Amino acid sequence: MQWIILGLVVIILFWIVSVYNSLITLKLRVENGWAQIDTQLKRRFDLIPNLVETVKGYAAHESGTLEKVIQARNMYASANTVEGAAEANNMLTGTLKTLFAVSENYPELKANQNFMALQTELTGTEDKVAYARQFYNDTVQRYNSALLIFPNNIISSMFKFEQKKFFEVVNDEQREAPKVSF
Repeated sequence: MQWIILGLVVIILFWIVSVYNSLITLKLRVENGWAQIDTQLKRRFDLIPNLVETVKGYAAHESGTLEKVIQARNMYASANTVEGAAEANNMLTGTLKTLFAVSENYPELKANQNFMALQTELTGTEDKVAYARQFYNDTVQRYNSALLIFPNNIISSMFKFEQKKFFEVVNDEQREAPKVSF
């Protein structure tokens, strides 16, 4: 009888360790997913000063749009949560749409080699940001599901695992990537 009880205790301990380790693995994947978004958004925001400088030479009177781009970039740099970074990203996406719409009025800007190269870089980065967002949100969904399903929810509550937030676009207008082709 003692061996049966000891065997059950060992099985339960192995189960707890197994569930705990799987939750830690999922949590680390979520953090990695966020790091991938962060990397791509930083790359995107690093392109912005070059883009702004190129546009400034042709459209100096469009300073309001350029200031909003810089404000969004600074907002992202100071963001320390997923929500803050998403808000800055959403603000930048909307502002970039305006910036590229402004550039339509300047044919010589659209023909500028620097502007065209930045446009190409930004297009590639937008694709990478979209992929990183999808990966992150898929990983968050798996992690949050693992926390909530029975019997994992017993272990997750014992060790105080918390659900992660999705990287979401809050403004329907900003759900589309900025148009960067001419």
